[in-house]
Amino acid sequence: MAKPHLTYNPQSAPNASTWLALPEAQRIKAVAAFHQLSHEPRGNLRAHTALHVVVENQLAEGFDPTVRAMQRLRGEGLSRHEAVHAVAAVLAEHLYAAMSCDGPAPDPVALQEALARDLDVLSAASWRAKYGEA
Repeated sequence: MAKPHLTYNPQSAPNASTWLALPEAQRIKAVAAFHQLSHEPRGNLRAHTALHVVVENQLAEGFDPTVRAMQRLRGEGLSRHEAVHAVAAVLAEHLYAAMSCDGPAPDPVALQEALARDLDVLSAASWRAKYGEA
């Protein structure tokens, strides 16, 4: 049986079951291909792609804080792609903080709770103000 193939477009949510059925490497390839063809991102393609995949994974798995944030951001006028970037920015901050800590490994439950809190207050205006996005 052939493996499912996916063409990624961040303006349209991928089918959750199809997305989750793909190996992670295929998800990454699909997201990277989109950004290479559209000449995005301006920064590190690997990091950008990985964050897109994590956000899409959270959406496909129904992670409530990400789902709520996406709905709110879209309602505030962001495109789906912009909303993915906004959620990814919050996620990147948490990943950076967790990886920069010198002490014992952070508690995963506390990390997830902190991420959820920050996603719950994320708005289009706060994202634009912090990151200078159009």
